[in-house]
Amino acid sequence: MKRVVTGFDEKGTSIFVSQEQPEVTYENESVRWTELWSSYADDAIPINPPYGPKRVNVNDSVFPSIGKSIFRILEFHPKPFDASALSEQELSEMRVSLPGLLDHVEDEDSQMHATGSIDYGVIISGKINLELDDGQVTELLPGDVFVQTGTRHAWRVEEKCTMAVVLVGVERSR
Repeated sequence: MKRVVTGFDEKGTSIFVSQEQPEVTYENESVRWTELWSSYADDAIPINPPYGPKRVNVNDSVFPSIGKSIFRILEFHPKPFDASALSEQELSEMRVSLPGLLDHVEDEDSQMHATGSIDYGVIISGKINLELDDGQVTELLPGDVFVQTGTRHAWRVEEKCTMAVVLVGVERSR
Protein backbone atom coordinates (compact mmCIF):
# COMPACT_ATOMS: atom_id res chain seq x y z
CA MET A 1 0.00 0.00 0.00
CA LYS A 2 1.19 3.49 -0.80
CA ARG A 3 -0.12 6.61 0.96
CA VAL A 4 0.00 9.70 -1.24
CA VAL A 5 -0.41 13.05 0.53
CA THR A 6 -0.91 16.28 -1.39
CA GLY A 7 -0.38 19.83 -0.24
CA PHE A 8 0.79 23.22 -1.45
CA ASP A 9 4.16 24.84 -1.99
CA GLU A 10 4.91 28.41 -0.89
CA LYS A 11 3.33 29.76 -4.13
CA GLY A 12 0.07 27.87 -3.52
CA THR A 13 0.73 25.30 -6.24
CA SER A 14 -0.45 21.74 -5.60
CA ILE A 15 2.40 19.37 -4.79
CA PHE A 16 2.92 15.83 -3.57
CA VAL A 17 4.05 16.17 0.03
CA SER A 18 4.79 12.48 0.44
CA GLN A 19 4.43 9.15 -1.30
CA GLU A 20 5.34 6.36 1.04
CA GLN A 21 4.34 3.06 2.54
CA PRO A 22 2.68 3.75 5.88
CA GLU A 23 4.07 1.98 8.92
CA VAL A 24 1.97 -0.75 10.51
CA THR A 25 0.73 0.55 13.87
CA TYR A 26 0.10 -2.85 15.45
CA GLU A 27 -0.06 -6.49 14.39
CA ASN A 28 -0.88 -9.79 16.05
CA GLU A 29 -2.56 -13.08 15.04
CA SER A 30 -6.00 -11.41 14.93
CA VAL A 31 -5.44 -8.02 13.32
CA ARG A 32 -3.04 -5.86 11.34
CA TRP A 33 -3.73 -2.18 12.07
CA THR A 34 -2.41 0.69 9.91
CA GLU A 35 -3.15 4.32 10.77
CA LEU A 36 -3.18 6.49 7.64
CA TRP A 37 -4.31 9.97 8.67
CA SER A 38 -5.90 12.01 11.45
CA SER A 39 -7.52 15.43 11.30
CA TYR A 40 -9.38 18.08 13.25
CA ALA A 41 -12.90 19.16 12.25
CA ASP A 42 -11.69 22.75 12.01
CA ASP A 43 -8.76 22.00 9.68
CA ALA A 44 -8.59 24.63 6.98
CA ILE A 45 -7.12 24.53 3.49
CA PRO A 46 -4.21 24.59 3.19
CA ILE A 47 -3.55 22.10 5.94
CA ASN A 48 -0.16 21.35 7.40
CA PRO A 49 0.42 17.81 6.04
CA PRO A 50 3.35 16.85 8.25
CA TYR A 51 1.13 16.53 11.33
CA GLY A 52 -1.61 14.50 9.68
CA PRO A 53 -0.24 11.03 9.09
CA LYS A 54 0.39 10.20 12.73
CA ARG A 55 -2.65 9.59 14.93
CA VAL A 56 -0.60 10.39 18.03
CA ASN A 57 -0.18 14.00 16.86
CA VAL A 58 -3.96 14.55 16.68
CA ASN A 59 -5.75 11.87 18.71
CA ASP A 60 -4.53 10.35 21.98
CA SER A 61 -6.69 7.23 21.50
CA VAL A 62 -7.49 4.83 18.68
CA PHE A 63 -10.99 6.32 18.87
CA PRO A 64 -11.19 9.97 17.83
CA SER A 65 -12.26 12.73 20.20
CA ILE A 66 -15.24 14.89 19.29
CA GLY A 67 -14.53 16.81 16.10
CA LYS A 68 -11.53 14.72 15.11
CA SER A 69 -11.21 11.89 12.61
CA ILE A 70 -8.99 8.89 11.92
CA PHE A 71 -8.51 6.99 8.65
CA ARG A 72 -7.16 3.45 8.92
CA ILE A 73 -6.86 0.11 7.20
CA LEU A 74 -7.72 -2.97 9.26
CA GLU A 75 -6.82 -6.50 8.22
CA PHE A 76 -8.71 -9.04 10.30
CA HIS A 77 -7.60 -12.68 10.48
CA PRO A 78 -9.85 -15.66 11.34
CA LYS A 79 -8.24 -16.09 14.75
CA PRO A 80 -10.64 -14.26 17.11
CA PHE A 81 -9.30 -11.55 19.35
CA ASP A 82 -9.39 -12.66 22.98
CA ALA A 83 -7.96 -10.13 25.43
CA SER A 84 -8.08 -12.64 28.28
CA ALA A 85 -5.64 -14.91 26.41
CA LEU A 86 -2.98 -12.19 26.04
CA SER A 87 0.10 -12.15 28.26
CA GLU A 88 0.91 -9.09 30.38
CA GLN A 89 3.62 -8.18 27.85
CA GLU A 90 1.16 -8.44 24.94
CA LEU A 91 -1.40 -6.34 26.84
CA SER A 92 1.25 -3.74 27.63
CA GLU A 93 2.34 -3.57 23.97
CA MET A 94 -1.29 -3.21 22.89
CA ARG A 95 -1.88 -0.38 25.39
CA VAL A 96 1.07 1.53 23.94
CA SER A 97 0.37 0.82 20.25
CA LEU A 98 -3.43 1.06 20.43
CA PRO A 99 -4.21 3.38 23.35
CA GLY A 100 -7.80 3.30 24.53
CA LEU A 101 -8.72 0.09 22.69
CA LEU A 102 -8.70 -2.17 25.74
CA ASP A 103 -10.96 0.32 27.57
CA HIS A 104 -13.70 -0.68 25.12
CA VAL A 105 -13.18 -4.46 25.39
CA GLU A 106 -15.96 -6.29 27.20
CA ASP A 107 -15.15 -9.08 29.68
CA GLU A 108 -17.82 -11.47 28.36
CA ASP A 109 -16.91 -10.99 24.68
CA SER A 110 -13.71 -9.10 23.87
CA GLN A 111 -14.82 -8.55 20.27
CA MET A 112 -18.04 -6.74 21.27
CA HIS A 113 -17.65 -2.98 21.75
CA ALA A 114 -19.21 0.46 21.27
CA THR A 115 -17.48 3.75 20.55
CA GLY A 116 -18.18 7.48 20.49
CA SER A 117 -17.70 7.70 16.75
CA ILE A 118 -19.48 7.37 13.45
CA ASP A 119 -17.49 4.92 11.34
CA TYR A 120 -17.64 4.88 7.54
CA GLY A 121 -16.10 1.74 6.05
CA VAL A 122 -15.72 -0.29 2.90
CA ILE A 123 -14.70 -3.93 2.60
CA ILE A 124 -11.70 -4.18 0.28
CA SER A 125 -11.18 -7.95 0.32
CA GLY A 126 -12.38 -11.10 2.07
CA LYS A 127 -15.53 -11.28 4.13
CA ILE A 128 -16.55 -10.41 7.64
CA ASN A 129 -19.72 -10.64 9.71
CA LEU A 130 -21.01 -7.60 11.57
CA GLU A 131 -22.89 -8.69 14.70
CA LEU A 132 -25.06 -6.36 16.78
CA ASP A 133 -25.80 -6.67 20.50
CA ASP A 134 -29.10 -8.49 19.97
CA GLY A 135 -27.41 -11.23 17.91
CA GLN A 136 -28.39 -9.92 14.47
CA VAL A 137 -25.63 -10.64 11.93
CA THR A 138 -24.99 -9.53 8.37
CA GLU A 139 -22.18 -10.63 6.07
CA LEU A 140 -20.09 -7.98 4.36
CA LEU A 141 -18.19 -8.71 1.13
CA PRO A 142 -15.78 -6.70 -1.08
CA GLY A 143 -17.39 -3.45 -2.16
CA ASP A 144 -19.93 -3.47 0.67
CA VAL A 145 -19.97 -0.35 2.82
CA PHE A 146 -21.07 0.17 6.41
CA VAL A 147 -21.95 3.15 8.54
CA GLN A 148 -21.48 2.25 12.19
CA THR A 149 -23.29 4.81 14.34
CA GLY A 150 -21.89 4.09 17.79
CA THR A 151 -23.90 0.90 18.23
CA ARG A 152 -22.58 -2.04 20.24
CA HIS A 153 -21.13 -4.50 17.73
CA ALA A 154 -18.52 -7.17 17.01
CA TRP A 155 -16.57 -8.17 13.92
CA ARG A 156 -16.70 -11.95 13.37
CA VAL A 157 -14.11 -13.17 10.89
CA GLU A 158 -14.33 -16.40 8.89
CA GLU A 159 -11.64 -15.56 6.36
CA LYS A 160 -9.06 -12.78 6.16
CA CYS A 161 -10.78 -9.45 5.59
CA THR A 162 -9.33 -6.04 4.76
CA MET A 163 -11.38 -2.91 5.33
CA ALA A 164 -10.79 0.83 5.03
CA VAL A 165 -12.56 2.87 7.68
CA VAL A 166 -12.86 6.54 8.66
CA LEU A 167 -13.90 7.22 12.25
CA VAL A 168 -15.35 10.61 13.16
CA GLY A 169 -15.52 11.50 16.85
CA VAL A 170 -18.99 12.55 18.02
CA GLU A 171 -20.69 13.06 21.36
CA ARG A 172 -22.15 9.84 22.69
CA SER A 173 -25.62 10.16 24.26
CA ARG A 174 -26.13 6.48 25.20
